[in-house]
Amino acid sequence: MKAKDTNRLNVLRGLLADINNASKTSKPVQTDIQILSVIRKRAAESKAAAEEFKAGSRQDLVEKEEAEVQVLEEYAGDVKTMGKEEIETAVDELLMSMREAGDMVDKGTVLKRLIGPAGVFDGKPVEKQIVVMVVQQKMAA
Repeated sequence: MKAKDTNRLNVLRGLLADINNASKTSKPVQTDIQILSVIRKRAAESKAAAEEFKAGSRQDLVEKEEAEVQVLEEYAGDVKTMGKEEIETAVDELLMSMREAGDMVDKGTVLKRLIGPAGVFDGKPVEKQIVVMVVQQKMAA
């Protein structure tokens, strides 16, 4: 950090602390998607803090939190994940094969076959929130 960008340095230190804390739990961070989840969680916390500071008329802290959010979103944008179109295609194929086989088609079963162990997306860079959203849309249709 020779550029003396203290904001970026503080964000990176915070992320490293979050990742180190998560490594001491039963589910340590092991993949890029899990790191992306930590980054997005941190960004959401910073956005909430900025709103609180706005309510408290603390413009200096609002600017600090918004700058942190910008850095976090920059890092989150660098993680490559599967596109929504690819997810929709895989969900459509799974739903069609389940219906043809006469299997029970409910949200839990479909998600288990998609994101569960040995599922369609097991080990692939996919965001679970997007998969859940796509499954809900396809099941409603």
